[in-house]
Amino acid sequence: MIDVNDLRKGVTFELDGTLYKVLEYSHNKSGRGNASIRIKARNMFTGANIERTFSSGQSVQDVSLDFHNVSYLYTDGEFYHFMDNETFDQPAIKKDILGDDALYLKAGMEVKLTFYKGQPLSVEFPTSVDLEVVEAEVAVRGDTATGVSKKVKTETGLEVQCPQFVKVGDIIRVDTRTGEYVTRV
Repeated sequence: MIDVNDLRKGVTFELDGTLYKVLEYSHNKSGRGNASIRIKARNMFTGANIERTFSSGQSVQDVSLDFHNVSYLYTDGEFYHFMDNETFDQPAIKKDILGDDALYLKAGMEVKLTFYKGQPLSVEFPTSVDLEVVEAEVAVRGDTATGVSKKVKTETGLEVQCPQFVKVGDIIRVDTRTGEYVTRV
């Protein structure tokens, strides 16, 4: 059991027989009484988000997870297929669980896959990925006085706000935590 005060972003716990991963955490202490811990968490099996408030002193069940380094292979529309770099097993994870994070995946990319009791649950991405720009809005000459940005589309379908100088064929680095443009590579 772990105390709800120890729940932080990224911690996985079990509640009512279901696994949740904390997305947001806030600790509120009013003048009187116990502190309240408010979390936003994602159901690891269905991908649904919940918001829950706990009183200070409550506990939730801790879980033990396995992590494997895997390479992304392909998608068949419903599942994303990976290959374990050590055992060469090919686990698959549902499209619903990855959600919009799937737009960071490109063939051959190495990621960390989280398992619970032999079942793949989630993917942990590197902090940034390099993607090729396939579509870009036209830059307007003279529109540079105030750091104007434009929307570009990458090879995986991810849309990112970029500076005006980024064009089709450029490789850009995108932060996987925020989805923002970092630099041109």
